[in-house]
Amino acid sequence: MAAGLATGLGLGLVQPASARGDAVDRFIRAEMKRQQIPGLALAVVKDGRVSRARGYGLANLEHGAPVTPDTVFQAGSMGKQFVAACVLLLVEEGRVGLDDSIVQHIPGVPPAWRPVTVRHLLQHTSGLPDYTSSDVIDFRRDYTEEELIQLLADRPLKFAPGTSWSYCNTGYMLLGHLVTRVTGQFHGDFLRDRLLTPLGMKATRVISESDVIPGRAAGYRLVGDQVKNQGWIAPSLNRMGDGCLYVTARDLLRWDAALDAEQPLSRWVRETMWTPARFGNGASTCLALEGAGYGCGWFVDQELGHRVVYHSGSWQGFKAQISRYLDDRLTVIVLFNLAQGDPGALARGVARRVLPALRGQVRPDPDPEFTQRLKSVLEDVRAGHPLPEGFAVAGPNSTPPKWLRKLPPLLRDFGALGRLELLETTQRDGVRRRLYRTAARRGVLRLEAVTDAEGRVGSLSMEPE
Repeated sequence: MAAGLATGLGLGLVQPASARGDAVDRFIRAEMKRQQIPGLALAVVKDGRVSRARGYGLANLEHGAPVTPDTVFQAGSMGKQFVAACVLLLVEEGRVGLDDSIVQHIPGVPPAWRPVTVRHLLQHTSGLPDYTSSDVIDFRRDYTEEELIQLLADRPLKFAPGTSWSYCNTGYMLLGHLVTRVTGQFHGDFLRDRLLTPLGMKATRVISESDVIPGRAAGYRLVGDQVKNQGWIAPSLNRMGDGCLYVTARDLLRWDAALDAEQPLSRWVRETMWTPARFGNGASTCLALEGAGYGCGWFVDQELGHRVVYHSGSWQGFKAQISRYLDDRLTVIVLFNLAQGDPGALARGVARRVLPALRGQVRPDPDPEFTQRLKSVLEDVRAGHPLPEGFAVAGPNSTPPKWLRKLPPLLRDFGALGRLELLETTQRDGVRRRLYRTAARRGVLRLEAVTDAEGRVGSLSMEPE
């Protein structure tokens, strides 16, 4: 089956860069230059055929090694979908129940975690504290899963399990541990045997800093305007279920093909991965999700009425994204080796150039007063002024929201904004999303504002058109 899929999709071939100067190519090269991304791998599948699989820039700056579709990048949290698939295989076989308490499979967890189920871990609705918080662990020290559980034992739950949503690496660390406990195999070995080997994903594997791995890219970060090597992480933290994989663009094309087949993942597994969680109040989104939904290892969303499932990854100087536009039979895969940058924005930019309907049409604005206020606030941010009081939902401990850090550099790069033109407005579960396009001084930008029922901004995101 795997060989047939690979042959049918032409995965044995590097797609010719017949469009070295086409719109996708120009977009990728321009953004790599603007963001100082050393190297990037891009793959695009449309209607079951690989239309693009190629590399840009350098996998290793010190050796001048170019990126190819076979360059090995870290996947970060994009790997959560593989752990989710492994757990759902065990559920399908009757070895684990989605609504089992985790105490049935993971001994030694605190009594307060008894209401947490396998489903809650998969969907980030457990309320568990996140072990990756800097005040919990030392990233240069090795830990076992049992030690991490004990470090979190006295920390309160953020909310009652199943009643809300909060992205939680602890949940997927525990899911990897669960696979190991249930199967008697290290979760990475179970993944290899049940999914990677049958699909011919020969380069995808658990991270190892010590092994010699052909084609491995180096990870980088920006310190000011200087490109630096990634920081060192203790080896045990690169073996946890929340993000422990090396991947290549070519292997992810095989994974994408499998997601349209009946084996090794059944229809039930795929539909379960892409069915959004429901919270205690019946809602399937919230401000923390920025209006999207979350299934099992995948975000579930719509862009201008087009269904899309996706996940990003960010770890140790690498970024990753896979986006699948289900009804349009379009998949975009982006991997690059810089800690800064937004792989989702790059994937969406590529998708708009492949599928023009995703660009949208300007429509009448039902709330021009909000739009004008939003534009004024953005201009103030570009000038270095703080957000006005009451404009944004306060972050934890009243710290500035994370999204605010991303806006000033983009606003400086693109200059003064033109008129904000509304492309779409939607409202669900008390969360309103407004999507705009604006012609800035040095290019066209897209802007999405996500607000609560009172009109306070929960997130603002901007990206090049």
